[in-house]
Amino acid sequence: MDNSEIITLFLSRDERAISETDAKYRGLCLSVSKNIVKSRSDAEECFQDALLALWRNIPPEKPKNLGAYLCRIVRNISLSRLDYLCAQKRAEGAEVPFSEFEDFLPDSRGASFCGGIEFSDLLNRFLSGLDGRTRSVFIRRYFFFDPVADIARDFGMTNSRTASMLMRTRKKLKKYLTEKGCQI
Repeated sequence: MDNSEIITLFLSRDERAISETDAKYRGLCLSVSKNIVKSRSDAEECFQDALLALWRNIPPEKPKNLGAYLCRIVRNISLSRLDYLCAQKRAEGAEVPFSEFEDFLPDSRGASFCGGIEFSDLLNRFLSGLDGRTRSVFIRRYFFFDPVADIARDFGMTNSRTASMLMRTRKKLKKYLTEKGCQI
């Protein structure tokens, strides 16, 4: 079943929408979540919470890309779950690669970080200026939280080449943000 048919099921409040979404996106969503929370059972719980959120959000939302929309929900729920686990000191070995940015990314209060321009808008502009491979590697690492070794394997690169590409891209992002007048 394609995405538009699944969205139509959600819009008509047909419960088959959940089973169709589960069948189509379970693997991807569990992979995204497990990369964040590091536990299959926590990833399963995050995915189930994401399906519930999808049911509650459609309607009124009507996403253009159901897979991306669901991945964003899973990612956000998984990050919240990780915060909970870390606060409870239950997340042994959990690593979120945002620490690689902490010297120049805004915190959650960074509304004036870039002179009123939303950080997400600047990031999207930056990413659209990258070549496809670099953009894909960057998104796999910092949106899907894939380990460097997995990214390297999938793109036919060494771990060190992948890590170097990510480091150069972070430096370009920092320079880009500085040029746009962001307070770094």
